[in-house]
Amino acid sequence: MKYMILKNATQTRRLLCFFTLLLTLCSSKAILAYSNNDSLTDQDIITPARGKVAEIVERGTLLVGTTGDYRPLSFCESDGTYWGFGIEVAQEIAKRLGVETRFVKTSWPTLTADVLAEPQIFDLAIGGITITDTRKETMLMSEGYLANGKTILCRKSESSRFKSLEDINKPEVRVMVNPGGLNEKFANEHLTNATITVWAKNEEIPAKIAQGEANVMITEITEAPYYVQTDSRLAAPLMDQPFTHGEIGVLMQRGQEGLMEIVNNAIREMKTDGTLRRLHEKYGLVYAY
Repeated sequence: MKYMILKNATQTRRLLCFFTLLLTLCSSKAILAYSNNDSLTDQDIITPARGKVAEIVERGTLLVGTTGDYRPLSFCESDGTYWGFGIEVAQEIAKRLGVETRFVKTSWPTLTADVLAEPQIFDLAIGGITITDTRKETMLMSEGYLANGKTILCRKSESSRFKSLEDINKPEVRVMVNPGGLNEKFANEHLTNATITVWAKNEEIPAKIAQGEANVMITEITEAPYYVQTDSRLAAPLMDQPFTHGEIGVLMQRGQEGLMEIVNNAIREMKTDGTLRRLHEKYGLVYAY
C-alpha cells in the first residue's frame, strides 16, 4: 500500500472533508454520483474528481446563484456584498462541505436558463425560490427551509381598501410586479381585470408603491414584513391570509443528487440544532417547522 503526505494544509482539510462526506452518504444512492470504483490511485487522492461534490471540495468554493434583489432573503449592496436569510443558509451548507461561498448574480427571468447552463455558471441557486412541480420537472429542488405565500404591499393609507383578491382585481387598481418570476405569473392568472405593470427591479417596487406610482405590489409573506418595518408608509393588510401556501428551497441541475443529498442533510441538521429557527428570528420570518 502506498502512503502519501499532503503538504498543503488546506488541501488536507478539504480531502478529509470529502472522505467524511463519502462516509456520511455511503448508505444513500447519492454515493453513486461520485464513487464508481473500489480502488483509489494517488491521483484520485490528490484530485478527487468524481461528481459535483468532489469538484466543489477540490475547488474549495461553493458557487451560489442568487438574484440579490429580494430583501431580506438575498440582497446585493452596491459594493457587491451579499446579505440575507438565504445567503446565510447557503453559507451554512458551504460550512458543512468545508468550503467557502462565492455568490453569482442571476435574475428571475433567467433563473431556469442559468441553472441549466452548460458549462455551469454556479453549483446551486438560493434565495426566495419557491418549490414547484414545474421546476421539479426539469431540475432538482431541495426540501423546504422557509414557508411562504403570495400577499400584497400597499400604502398604509389604503390598507382598509384591500381585504381580498377581489378588491385588487379591478381596472382602477394598479398592480406592480417584477418580471419573470412567480409574482408576475400569479398576477397574470388571478388579476385579469387589474392594471398590471412589470417593473424590472424588484427591490425598487416597494418605494414606488409608497410614492403612489402603483396601488399594490404582489409579493411574498417572506418579503413583505421587511418593507413594512423599514418604511412607515407601507402596509401588508393580508399577511395573515396569503393567497397561496408553499415553501422555498434550493434549486440545482439534475445529475447532482450527491450535492442535493448534502443540501437536504444540512437543512435537516439546521432544523434539529436550532440554526434555522435562529435565522428566522434574526430576519423576522415566521418559523413553520
